[in-house]
Amino acid sequence: MMLAGGADKSALPRDTIFSAIMIICNGAVGLCLLVGGLKHHEQSFRLEGAASALATLIALSTLTLVLPTFTTTAPGPRYTTAQLAFAAVASLVLWAVFVFVQTVRHRDYFLPPHNANDESAHAPPPSVPVAWASFGLLVVSLLAVIGLAKILSPTIERGVEAAGLPASVIGIVIALLVLLPETWAALRAARADRLQTSLNLALGSALASIGLTIPVVALLSVILGLPLLLGLSAKDLVLLALTFVVSGITLGTGRTNVLQGAVHLVIFAAFLLLAIVP
Repeated sequence: MMLAGGADKSALPRDTIFSAIMIICNGAVGLCLLVGGLKHHEQSFRLEGAASALATLIALSTLTLVLPTFTTTAPGPRYTTAQLAFAAVASLVLWAVFVFVQTVRHRDYFLPPHNANDESAHAPPPSVPVAWASFGLLVVSLLAVIGLAKILSPTIERGVEAAGLPASVIGIVIALLVLLPETWAALRAARADRLQTSLNLALGSALASIGLTIPVVALLSVILGLPLLLGLSAKDLVLLALTFVVSGITLGTGRTNVLQGAVHLVIFAAFLLLAIVP
């Protein structure tokens, strides 16, 4: 739906997805680590779950946002139809496998490191009917979010143009609106010393932003014959690489404090500044 405006909006899905990664991995995670560290000094989480989520996120981001910049068959930072189809299927498969691992096969990786059997700290495994119902509601929610983004997009565009800001700011505003509920829930969990829940919410939102959005926009691009730019610019590639390097260090010990939160928030502030003043 976000492609409906034509060529001038061909980069909007890319900008929104990239903004979502920056908002989650630096803004939301940074706030959670900072607030949790200020209140509880040091917090812990399961390395297995965080490493699995981060590895999946890096793979998805590289396939969808990095490689299109360097492919040569199609002109510009875009995929051919075959390449786009592969990226869409790969994104959906990786997201589905991650959800399966998180909720079924290795659910213990994503439980709190302490009191993992306490159902008040983490919900019990869902039944099969509940799981399928949740999946259906997830699809409905995704369609609702896309529709909401389409409705709000013209208003946001007018505001951005009136302020004289770059077009990429539109994607940031849309991503902020879409990710606000998950960010607020993750922040509340961090304040309650449930950092594992915070990371599950934050990284899961980033994975869903790519794993579900790319197949949708790719399908619309192919069916409607609309252009779709995916590859990031050099500046954004540097920010993405910095984010993943720092995230790997942050999530590599199983324990966090306020310093790590401050580092992520500084990177997020740099992202916002360079989006406004490229």
